Amino acid sequence: MTGVFISFEGGDGTGKSTQIKILSERLRAAGREVVETREPGGSDGGEAIRALIVKGAKDRWSPLTEALLMYAARRDHLERTILPALERGAVVISDRFADSSMAYQGVAGGAGVENLKALHALVVGAHDPELTVILDAPAEDGLRRADASKGETRFEDKGAQFQRKVRQAYLDIAKAAPERCIVVDARGSVETVATRIAEAVRQRLPAVLS
Repeated sequence: MTGVFISFEGGDGTGKSTQIKILSERLRAAGREVVETREPGGSDGGEAIRALIVKGAKDRWSPLTEALLMYAARRDHLERTILPALERGAVVISDRFADSSMAYQGVAGGAGVENLKALHALVVGAHDPELTVILDAPAEDGLRRADASKGETRFEDKGAQFQRKVRQAYLDIAKAAPERCIVVDARGSVETVATRIAEAVRQRLPAVLS
């Protein structure tokens, strides 16, 4: 089997982690090996950098410094986790990937779209996901649902205006890359959203989920 790379994106509190687990279970039931991973993180080096990025004061890092840390973690994640899994034919589902850097640091944070494109070319190159599922909901809804139990609240602490910019950035990303991205309404019950995602995956990747 050919490996397939799927990323889930969206603002904080849009339900990515829950929906990844549901889709992973569907794919495993269909006979596929599934590797669930996340960013920042997903490898020993990536997780070490994650602790620097997601905790602490909201102004701990400048947006450009955040982006550099994110891409350092991303390169280790690719080398250690994503590419080996794809080579053996697994489906890799990542809770966030490079679109998060563009939305959070490049656009909402103001680090600059061109700067992020340059980092992406250097670090990711041709290893973009085949499919990116963008879970979309109003920023205020996401902030109400976000889980602060692990203390990883640096980005939630940036507030609703920041999250609104993130949401719009994701919609713009999807519009610019319709061959890769699908926008799924994240409002409704967990089961309703899961059905929307499954239908979208079947349409885009019928060889993965028939």
